[in-house]
Amino acid sequence: MAGEKRKDEDAEMILGPMDSGAIVNKELVGIGRTLEAWFDERTAQGKDNRNQGWLEYLYGIVLAKGNSDKDAKQYLLKSLNLNPWNWSAWLELRDQLNNVEALRSIYPQLPHNVLTLLFNLDASQSLYLTTPDIHQTLNELSKIFPTSHFLKTQRALLFYHSKEYDESESIFSSIIHSDPHRLDSLDHYSNVLYVMSNRPKLAFLAQLATATDKFRPETCCIIGNYYSLKSEHEKAVMYFRRALTLDRNFLSAWTLMGHEYVEMKNTHAAIESYRRAVDINRKDYRAWYGLGQTYEVLEMHHYALFYFQRAAALRPYDKQMWQALGACYDKIDRPIQSIKAYKRALVANIAYIEPASSFGSSTSDYTNVFLDPELLYPIALMHEKLGDLEEAASYMELVLAQEEGPMNPDLPDEEVEEGQGTGVTVTTSRARMWLARWTFGRGELGRAMELANELCQDGYEVEEAKALVRDLRARMEAEAK
Repeated sequence: MAGEKRKDEDAEMILGPMDSGAIVNKELVGIGRTLEAWFDERTAQGKDNRNQGWLEYLYGIVLAKGNSDKDAKQYLLKSLNLNPWNWSAWLELRDQLNNVEALRSIYPQLPHNVLTLLFNLDASQSLYLTTPDIHQTLNELSKIFPTSHFLKTQRALLFYHSKEYDESESIFSSIIHSDPHRLDSLDHYSNVLYVMSNRPKLAFLAQLATATDKFRPETCCIIGNYYSLKSEHEKAVMYFRRALTLDRNFLSAWTLMGHEYVEMKNTHAAIESYRRAVDINRKDYRAWYGLGQTYEVLEMHHYALFYFQRAAALRPYDKQMWQALGACYDKIDRPIQSIKAYKRALVANIAYIEPASSFGSSTSDYTNVFLDPELLYPIALMHEKLGDLEEAASYMELVLAQEEGPMNPDLPDEEVEEGQGTGVTVTTSRARMWLARWTFGRGELGRAMELANELCQDGYEVEEAKALVRDLRARMEAEAK
């Protein structure tokens, strides 16, 4: 503890000129050697199974801080088998797991009790898993602890990571009503309110947190989000810095501060903030994605590609990650990889897809599901780049089909719901213009005229459509003669 105190005293101002982030606790080496010698002695005496688990937990922390992750994991597992009720050891073990495979590999070595279920839920949450099995585990635990705020928070976070913000907001709101002085995870609640642009509730939450404890990093992040929503980015950065002064390992503050620096066009500070977030938790897809966006702003697309790939690996079912990856491949002139990335985004976005389908070149099997036109349109453009105009046209037709929404031939017309489509948008208008020009070039003048007239009535490309109509009429008159 004295070493940690000196480490904090030696630390420079957050992102200051001398802040390298490389200051370490100088006592760790001595503590590690002492504990290693003690464990060797206990093993030689055959007493290693008679420990209470506390020193194993301490040694696991020392090894983790020294980046000996494999050994740290083993000693934390020993600690938990000796003393399974030390929740801090569970949390340290969670931080050593970088992927789902690592989590599954330690299952046989864990003690069997209710804390194992809680750990599985919490570790899955840290890996951003939102599978039905996680919901089932949460339901089972809720039957055992029906009033647990921790479990309610976990459910709210599951909805948050699934981007079901209304459900998440509802649960967080109920937690505040039942325990208004509980600040744990309220920084995530402020993120939900920020995404929903719910400024009144975010202002109330900031006041409530300040009245409860203004020296908690969660409070500072909530206030920072409030000022960010007001577009007062300098004040937001000030509060995120304050949160990091209170706790330099507070992940949300580093990531959110990176977002603010991007808004302020300070790319150097944004990159450094995201890098610090990644150093703290390499599973944070938001920091990887933020790095990719920042390098895109700098037009360093090969760097951006690497970071988007890391983000997509962490969130393989998030269309935003794959969409960014597809756009990045397009900018470095790799249209085939771009098409694959956009198709992955489509698969992640559709509500239902046949298990046997591979989403190959055929587009005829997807008329009964909603497909995002913002993903279909760039796929069409990539096929145009490759010179495959027939395939490009089929995707442009799919873009137009999304105006009406998915068609289900099994339902009678009176049961088909209205309003499921996008209606006329900028993207669908561009697709319609592309198809009008393409059919004009192929000599299909009737179809081209139909598309151009639709654009003139309710499209966004009206002037170009009118010029195309004039060309079509001139062509028709010439052919009539």
